Amino acid sequence: MEKFIEIFKKIKSVDLIIIAGVIIALCVGFFTYKNFRQTADKQIEATSKISFQVFIRGVTITGGDIPLKTDEKTFISIRNVPYTDLDILNVRAERKKVVLPTVSSKKYLVVEDVSQANMYDITVTLSDTAKITKDGAVVGGNKIKMGLPITLEGKDYKFNGTVSDLKVMPETDDNKFHNSINANDDVQ
Repeated sequence: MEKFIEIFKKIKSVDLIIIAGVIIALCVGFFTYKNFRQTADKQIEATSKISFQVFIRGVTITGGDIPLKTDEKTFISIRNVPYTDLDILNVRAERKKVVLPTVSSKKYLVVEDVSQANMYDITVTLSDTAKITKDGAVVGGNKIKMGLPITLEGKDYKFNGTVSDLKVMPETDDNKFHNSINANDDVQ
């Protein structure tokens, strides 16, 4: 017993912290090995095509056309991290509107704001292949959820917007799409 007390007096608190850290790491490794704890690559449930909408508020365009076009590609950055070119499925641009009360009744009119004739709100629908997890769709290592900041960039534009809608597309018989899916994912 006296030898044990002598050894215990020689051990410093830093040594105890290191020993406790090693024991905790061994426990986490054991539980991961026995499948009590899932690692990130085992949480993927499926790989599917998704479409999501990016809402871009207050874009000033003095030229004639909206630079984003349907059936073209746009380069996106997610949280200021460059990702890839994605297909544009749809573009909807509306001029800024203003609400005006009517004099004769208690109704209101929504009309274009002539004081901001070149100001648009744009909704762009994009498509990509995503890994579907319990927490949602993952694209480029980022969970795609409403409110996520996205930058759309092309040859002559760079717009900042946020994700406003997300849909997992139904399965398709398109062979080109099925061949592009990575079948090596660990799907459970």
